[in-house]
Amino acid sequence: MRSAMLGTLLGAFVVAVLVGPWDLPQEALADRPTTVYAAAGSELIAVPAETADGQLLTVIDTQQRVMSVYRIETATGKITLLSVRKIQWDLQLTEFNGEAPLPQEIRRLLEQR
Repeated sequence: MRSAMLGTLLGAFVVAVLVGPWDLPQEALADRPTTVYAAAGSELIAVPAETADGQLLTVIDTQQRVMSVYRIETATGKITLLSVRKIQWDLQLTEFNGEAPLPQEIRRLLEQR
């Protein structure tokens, strides 16, 4: 069932990519809002992004807290898995690579009031 849902989601995205507005200038594509695809009742979320050499598709499994990133070459339609990461522990962080003021610093300032 899960693989059928993922296949359907990826298939729908590939169709959207192939029918998409490829004749628009890059500036127009960059100004478009990000579209997030999620089937009703599904734990999968798909987020497409345009790149110079094709498309990226990020698929997030909200149940297992896993994120996968695929590259889709527009010229050939070839799909390549770039990365998979379990994000469960990432989501436990309160800060990482942040700049001052960090969340804990802001919290301390607010608690002093």
